[in-house]
Amino acid sequence: MRKVYYIYNPQTQTYDRIYPTIRQRVMSYLRRLFIGMGLGAGCFIILLIIFGSPSEKELRKENSQLLAQYNVLSRRLDESLGVLQDIQQRDDNLYRVIFQAEPISTAIRKAGYGGTNRYAQLMNLANADLVISNTQKLDLLDKQLYIQSRSFDDVIELCKSREEMLRCIPAIQPVSNKNLRQTASGYGVRIDPIYKTQKFHAGMDFSAPTGTDVYTTGDGVVVKAGWETGYGNTIRIDHGFGYVTVYAHLHKIHTQPGKKVMRGEVIGAVGNTGKSTGPHLHYEVHVKGQHVNPINYYFMDLSAEDYDEMIHIAANHGKVFD
Repeated sequence: MRKVYYIYNPQTQTYDRIYPTIRQRVMSYLRRLFIGMGLGAGCFIILLIIFGSPSEKELRKENSQLLAQYNVLSRRLDESLGVLQDIQQRDDNLYRVIFQAEPISTAIRKAGYGGTNRYAQLMNLANADLVISNTQKLDLLDKQLYIQSRSFDDVIELCKSREEMLRCIPAIQPVSNKNLRQTASGYGVRIDPIYKTQKFHAGMDFSAPTGTDVYTTGDGVVVKAGWETGYGNTIRIDHGFGYVTVYAHLHKIHTQPGKKVMRGEVIGAVGNTGKSTGPHLHYEVHVKGQHVNPINYYFMDLSAEDYDEMIHIAANHGKVFD
């Protein structure tokens, strides 16, 4: 309802009604319009601040999803780098050891990208630290995969040129041990079962009943078959290429010095001779006159899972016989 204004007239002693001019009416309407528009704009701005616009909500949702995806990508890249590191360790400590090749240096494997800043264009992005971190991991994974691929190419070439060497390398277990239950004691320092002092164990022990077949682990020539102090009945086989294997504490010997033997051939039987506290086979691998861990030379017998399981069993030393 529009307001009505009056003014007192002292002459007539009455109140006369006042009618605003057109200009006053226009100004009144404009004032009300501007006040309304101001209040509306203020309310709209407040609502935007509190609730945001639909487009902003959508952008925030997309940004949250993108951030979650980047975090998932980061975890997967870490997992992939971990798997690659395991492959690199096997390459250096198993495959290259077998072929007596030098391992790839850490400097080459871990080398980064030099020169200009490769990630400068990413600095202005939202969540730039996370984006750059994932990009660096991806670059590192890509480069290390390339180096590992080239390394496997080298290993393949070594295989092609060393067929004879592959026949001679001690590459199987010396007793039947498919379920790994015969794995008794591993390579390394341990407590001697007789003297109760710490002593270096230069091979691996396999527990088995007396008379169990013992197999030569690679082609070679028997260089000794007889008694050795501490080892009892012992066979030593020279496989060439710097490899020698030793089979100790035997019950019986089924070969003789000078005989050529082939991988998988029965050469003796498990026993309890020499310094031994129970029936077992003590097995050693020597490379160029040095003792090495035999566990690295079962690659024709063990899958990757079996290899890891044997490492675990051997690390816990199992039962100690000598």
